[in-house]
Amino acid sequence: MTHTSSARGGASGLPSDGSPVVSTTTGRVRGRIRGGVAAFLGIPYAAPPVGAAAFQEPRPHEPWDGVRDATSYGPTAPQVGYPAPIAAILDNVVELGDDYLNLNVWTPDPSSEGRLPVMVWIHGGAFARGSNRIAIYAGDTFARDGVVCVGVNYRLGVPGFGAFPDAPDNRGLLDQIAALEWVRDNIAAFGGDPANVTIFGESAGAMSVASLLSSPRVTGLFGRAAMQSGNGITVADVDDARKVTARLAERLGVPHAAAAFGEIPTADLLKAQTQAVLEFTMNPDPEIWGKTVTDIGMGIMNIFPVLDGEILPDIPQNRIADGAGAGIGLLAGWNATEFRFFFAPTGVLEAATPEMARAMLSRAGMPTALLDERLADGVSAGDALCEAITAIAFADPTRALAELRPESPTYLYEFAWESPVCDIRAGHAVELPFVFDHLEAAHALTGPDPDQSVADAMHAAWVRFAKTGDPGWARHTEAADPHVFG
Repeated sequence: MTHTSSARGGASGLPSDGSPVVSTTTGRVRGRIRGGVAAFLGIPYAAPPVGAAAFQEPRPHEPWDGVRDATSYGPTAPQVGYPAPIAAILDNVVELGDDYLNLNVWTPDPSSEGRLPVMVWIHGGAFARGSNRIAIYAGDTFARDGVVCVGVNYRLGVPGFGAFPDAPDNRGLLDQIAALEWVRDNIAAFGGDPANVTIFGESAGAMSVASLLSSPRVTGLFGRAAMQSGNGITVADVDDARKVTARLAERLGVPHAAAAFGEIPTADLLKAQTQAVLEFTMNPDPEIWGKTVTDIGMGIMNIFPVLDGEILPDIPQNRIADGAGAGIGLLAGWNATEFRFFFAPTGVLEAATPEMARAMLSRAGMPTALLDERLADGVSAGDALCEAITAIAFADPTRALAELRPESPTYLYEFAWESPVCDIRAGHAVELPFVFDHLEAAHALTGPDPDQSVADAMHAAWVRFAKTGDPGWARHTEAADPHVFG
């Protein structure tokens, strides 16, 4: 493999120490080679969102002189770690630093002159946590199989999605768009084809994918999309979203303005944001938080994308029904027992009673019909509650999205392999190390004996989808069963 490449800005080559060097539109970067894969880590795609820029649209990064080291991961967006007991199951890394609007690139061959398919990963974390440096998200396995893989960071929490009268909305989505524009302008230098880009994401990342699929601002930046455990309905009315940030402003003792929030120390903002989520979980009152926030937040998140009239003119599902994203291939699915991840380790599943389960669904504006049906079948209240929310929040809206695209290639799957950890089974996020084929880094989530054959099949399907648009099973038709992994 010859590790030389060129970008629009000029040529670069393999330095004497054997590290690959690539030219980007803002400067040269030096990566590392391991196992026949070149990795370029922590490359900034936008300027640091600090100071006056913290609540503004992403700006181009200043060019640098010389060769920038890209052999180690960059910082993460400001966030707090997962609370117990989730922290013991799901890996997360928090490394604060200003240059956190960065991305990682893994490539099998930077010299392939823009011929390789590209996959761009958008991480999950309820729009408040996560990053591109988590071990199971390493894209070396995709590069091993002939795909250039890119993992991106974006603004989270209040900086990313808080709604203010004096700042653009959906800054986290604007960051994702800026990263995709960087891919368009630079990925050929790493061997990737800018005309063959697949975006994929899980949970909040999948909801971001649905938003991007529906957005008029993203035309031409990708040709395929994959959604893991997401939906096309997670968006708040802007007035409701402003109620959330107004509540935070009250807690912080500052005006409800981005300019004022920009003066708050990061630690204080994160503390107030965490307290507000706890308050929301305990009392999701629509008078306090806004009806669309309480209806969509599922009692676990109160800051997420909003209807801004530009990036998101309407609910993504409605836009897709009107033809947005037509022709773009879509791979989408859910895990068979999504909400066991949230309810089994925390004791909610065991403690649930029929009355508590009905109240929880009613309080979140969710129907109780499936819950009552499963209770009548003799299923425990906790299991019935998990089944109901899994269907309402993930399976049903994913099927609905597929039904809205009868003329566009759409493939549905269900992940059914069961983890023994904390009785989460096929819970939320369990599919992640299987998609990335990084089971060795996920034993806290999967237990010590995950099924490699499931990872082989799932990872290969994602690679096929990126290369050909066909993951290996029939396109979805009305009432068709999804392809099952596990």
